[in-house]
Amino acid sequence: MLMRDEIRAIRECDPAARTTLEVVLASPGLHALALHRLASFLWRRGIKLPGRLVSHVARFLTGIEIHPGATIGRGVFIDHGMGVVIGETAVVGDRSTLYQGVTLGGTGKERGKRHPTLARDVTVGVGASVLGAITIGEGAKIGAGSVVLRDVPAHATAVGIPARAVSWRDPASGELRRVEHLPDPDRDTMLSLVQRIEELEGKMRAMEAAGADRYDPDPVR
Repeated sequence: MLMRDEIRAIRECDPAARTTLEVVLASPGLHALALHRLASFLWRRGIKLPGRLVSHVARFLTGIEIHPGATIGRGVFIDHGMGVVIGETAVVGDRSTLYQGVTLGGTGKERGKRHPTLARDVTVGVGASVLGAITIGEGAKIGAGSVVLRDVPAHATAVGIPARAVSWRDPASGELRRVEHLPDPDRDTMLSLVQRIEELEGKMRAMEAAGADRYDPDPVR
């Protein structure tokens, strides 16, 4: 069946999807992905303008904007989807989930690869923005409203502005582990500078104290 993997994903992930017929007739995420397949088919065969027009129609009908140059895997689930934007060089891996208002965009006017790559089984929460030619690892989760500007490791959960990984799930056992301290070169450099300044200030205080002891304000005594 056409779009079988996507229909299955909706039935499994969306508790509001009661029947396959309802999914086919009333799921804007499914409609957007189906029209993207056509737009991408045209785009990759050099039929650029019709491909863009198909994607424009899909945006008008569903509120979901997917550039025909984007690569979308199988079984992707776009839930609700209003306001979702997926850029030209973005890659969305199999069985990934995007909620409404998600942006997979660029950070400027770069050329070439300028949009993110999502591995398999990635979940991006409501209103999150994933920007630039970064990679979101397999099974990672992006919290609602987050702005992701750096790579996210596989099976990690990233939240915040800018987003940072706060936990990691063991894919074998399912055990969730908190990530308390992440490698951050900028933070480490700042801490090193602060420590050095404190050391110098301590030495200056010691020198001032030693000088005060040697100085006699009343030499006539």
